[in-house]
Amino acid sequence: MAEKQTHNIKTILTFIIPSLIGLLLFMTPINYNDAITIPIAIVSKGLQSLLGDTITAIVTAIIAITTTASVITKLFKPAMIINHAFFNSLLNVTPAWLVVRILGAIFVVMTFFGVGPEAITSGDTGALILNDLLPSLFSVFIFAGMLLPLLMNFGLLEFIGTLLTKIMRPVFNLPGRSAVDCMASWLGDGSVAILMTSKQYEKRLYTQREAAVIGTTFSAVSITFSLVVISQVRLEHMFVPFYLTVCFAGIVAAIIVPKLPPLRWKKDDYIDNTPRHPDDEVIPEGHGVFSWGLEQALVKAGQANGIKQTFKDGIKNVIDMVFGVIPVVMGIGTIALIIAEYTPVFQYLGMPFIPLLELLQVPEAAEASKTIVVGFADMFIPSILASSIESDMTRFIIAALSVTQLIYMSEVGALLMGSKIPINIFELFVVFILRTLVTLPIIAGAAHLIF
Repeated sequence: MAEKQTHNIKTILTFIIPSLIGLLLFMTPINYNDAITIPIAIVSKGLQSLLGDTITAIVTAIIAITTTASVITKLFKPAMIINHAFFNSLLNVTPAWLVVRILGAIFVVMTFFGVGPEAITSGDTGALILNDLLPSLFSVFIFAGMLLPLLMNFGLLEFIGTLLTKIMRPVFNLPGRSAVDCMASWLGDGSVAILMTSKQYEKRLYTQREAAVIGTTFSAVSITFSLVVISQVRLEHMFVPFYLTVCFAGIVAAIIVPKLPPLRWKKDDYIDNTPRHPDDEVIPEGHGVFSWGLEQALVKAGQANGIKQTFKDGIKNVIDMVFGVIPVVMGIGTIALIIAEYTPVFQYLGMPFIPLLELLQVPEAAEASKTIVVGFADMFIPSILASSIESDMTRFIIAALSVTQLIYMSEVGALLMGSKIPINIFELFVVFILRTLVTLPIIAGAAHLIF
C-alpha cells in the first residue's frame, strides 16, 4: 500500500500558482476587439505591431545567422558548440536539414532584398512566407516558448495525465500520460509534444506502437497555430466553432487511424524490444484517481527548480523554436509554394478528391482539391492557397482540414523522422492520407451546420 506523503504549503503553492497562470494565458478564451482569442495571442499580436516592418529584417537576420552557424559547426566542429548539448542539437544538424537551412537562407535574403527569380521572391511564394507567415510565427514563438514551462514544470501535466488514464487506455489504447503530450502540443506546439514523446520512448515509458501513434495522432496543432491558420483565411471571428470542429474531427481520427495499417502493425514492445508491462498505470491502494494525480503533481512541483531555472527553460524553448523552426519553414514553405504555384503536381494529386468534395457539396470543389495534398509539405500552405477562394464555407473547411491532417514535412514529419520513434516517410504519407479521408467528411458536415 502506498504511503500518503505530506507536502508543505510551499510545494502546494508551487503546483497551484504557475499552473493557474499557465492555464489562464494558454487556455482562457477572452473577447478582444470583437473576437474570441486567448491572452497569449493578444500579446503576440501586440509584439508584432510594436516591431512593425523591422520584424522581416529580424527574421532574415535570424535565418542567416542560424545557417552560417550551422555551416561553421558542420565544417569546423568548434568545441564550444559540439560540447554544449543544447547548441550541438540546435546547430549540428544532419546534412539534409543543413541543405534545407541553406535554401531557407538563400530564399530569405533574395526575398528581403528583392533580387533573383520572380518564382522565389514573388508575393505568392517567398514574399508571402517572409511578410505574412514568419512575423506571426516569430511573435507567437517568443511568448509561447517563454511561458510553456508554466505548464510543463510544475505538475499540471502529471495531474491531468493521471485523471485521464481512465479515458486514454479504454478509448485510444494509450497510457494516461499521453494525454499530457496532447495537452502540451494543444497548448504549446506540436514540436514540443514530439520531443516529449521521443524522450519518453527513449526512457521506456512508451512502446514502439504507442510512440508512433502518439507522434502521428496526438501531436496536435496548438491553439496559437490554429489562430494563425484561421486568420490567414480571414475567419478569425469564427475561431470557437472552428476549433471545436478541429477537436471533434481529431478525436475521431485518433480512434480510427491507429486501428489501420501502418500504425496497427507497430510492435507493442519498448525501445529495447522488451514487451510492455501492464501494471505501470495501476493506482496504488489507498489512493483514488484524484488523490494519486495530486500526489504525482506535488512530487513534480517539489522537484521544480525555482524561477531562474524556469526562465532558462523558457529562453531555451524560444531559441529552439525561433532558430530551429523558422529557417525550415522558410526553406520548405517556399519550395512547396513554388511547386504549388508553378507546377501542376498538387493539382494532379488533389484530383481524386474532387468527386469526394462534390459529394460533400463543398463549393468551388476543384479549387479546394488543389489544397488538400499540399498540406503534406507544410500546414500553412493550404490556408495560404485558400485565401483567394470566394466561399467562406470552403475556406473554413480547408483551414480545419489542414489543421487535422497533422503530418506536415516542414515540422511534425521532419521531427518524427529525426527522432528515434520507429516511422518512415512512406508510412507518414499513408497516415496523412488516412487522416484526410477520415476527417474531411466530419469537417464538411460541421461546416454545413455552421454556414
